[in-house]
Amino acid sequence: MTIKRIDHIAIVVENLDRALGVYRDALGMAVTDVREMPEQDVKMAFLPSGDSEIELLEPLHPDSGIGKYLAKRGEGLHHICLEVDDIEATLADLKAKGSQLIDETPKQGAYGKIAFIHPKGAHGVLVELVQRDA
Repeated sequence: MTIKRIDHIAIVVENLDRALGVYRDALGMAVTDVREMPEQDVKMAFLPSGDSEIELLEPLHPDSGIGKYLAKRGEGLHHICLEVDDIEATLADLKAKGSQLIDETPKQGAYGKIAFIHPKGAHGVLVELVQRDA
């Protein structure tokens, strides 16, 4: 298992346009992509910073996973994402070590295969793993 880098830090927001008023307009960060992923019930904006990104997440529906998270916890840090070389091998290794996984097999994300480690197994932090598409 090799962690290559912090891929992104995700922040859940009530309104993506208002959040871009801070990150893009006030802080001067460039937006490289804005997209909806209906299968995850989320609208996302990506703002690179060095070798990593900030990912802003707006729920498409209040009853989605992100929508429920926002209603319960409010705006703020949602997860950190670590890039790995081989997500299947990483998940197998973590499972063998007794890590609490949300996903035992990867699913398709915005830029590659993704899986999540449960916050209960990562000291209160939701950790996403990504193997980026070539």
